[in-house]
Amino acid sequence: MTPAGGGGGGAGPARSQQDRRQLIAEQVVRHGTVSVAWLARTTGVSVMTVHRDLDALAGRGVLRRFRGGVSALPTSVFESSLDYRAGVRVAEKDALARAAAALVEPGMSVMLDDSSSALALARLLPGKVPLTVLTNARRVIDVLADCEEIRLIALGGEYSHTHDSFLGGACVESIEALSVDLVVVSTSAMNTRLTFHQEPDVVLVKRAMLASAARRVLLMDHSKIPRTALHRVCPVAGFEHVVVDEGVDRGLVAELREQVADVRVAALD
Repeated sequence: MTPAGGGGGGAGPARSQQDRRQLIAEQVVRHGTVSVAWLARTTGVSVMTVHRDLDALAGRGVLRRFRGGVSALPTSVFESSLDYRAGVRVAEKDALARAAAALVEPGMSVMLDDSSSALALARLLPGKVPLTVLTNARRVIDVLADCEEIRLIALGGEYSHTHDSFLGGACVESIEALSVDLVVVSTSAMNTRLTFHQEPDVVLVKRAMLASAARRVLLMDHSKIPRTALHRVCPVAGFEHVVVDEGVDRGLVAELREQVADVRVAALD
């Protein structure tokens, strides 16, 4: 049986609470959806212990629970953790990043959000120096911290385990005090008219970022189009550049080009 069905894996040795919860998080991220019974067998502890572990992980936003199981997959009201998002559609996100990097010129100020697509772009920015990079994403900071030719500005706020980033009113206020040449964001869903996200705190930060920039870039892999989520972020027409991958239907690309002057289809290697 598959992990989602509750079988397989075999009983593992008992682990410390921290190690066990890390293993649970890794298994959920790896499989997308698993059952509580399968996790109990895999970790070698009781179902009740797994339930307590899942309560703690769900409270941190690492995963979401449903009757009899747990999932890292997104829904219209729940965003996946960065650990899950960073491990899926990697080739597509790398293609988006390469296309977006063509819009970055030495000397620019560039703001990046906490999306996994922006993280892929961050890895290419040392080849575009000198730059000023502003971000609320902790992993982007880690990627660029050792690059001496990048002036790195961290946008503070309340730390989110789900996004591994800083959000909230303090983050919005720090963004509103700034003006940048280029902002690069992604979001969890879009159709040919609107962009969406599940969480209001994330929406407020993205809106502030978009308002702070002279030019706005949206990176979206094909799994997000066409979809909706609970909260509207902004109209697609509010972006100067939209970058999608080759998996997006050509008809949708044509509709996007009616809204945005520059729609780029990123080619996979």
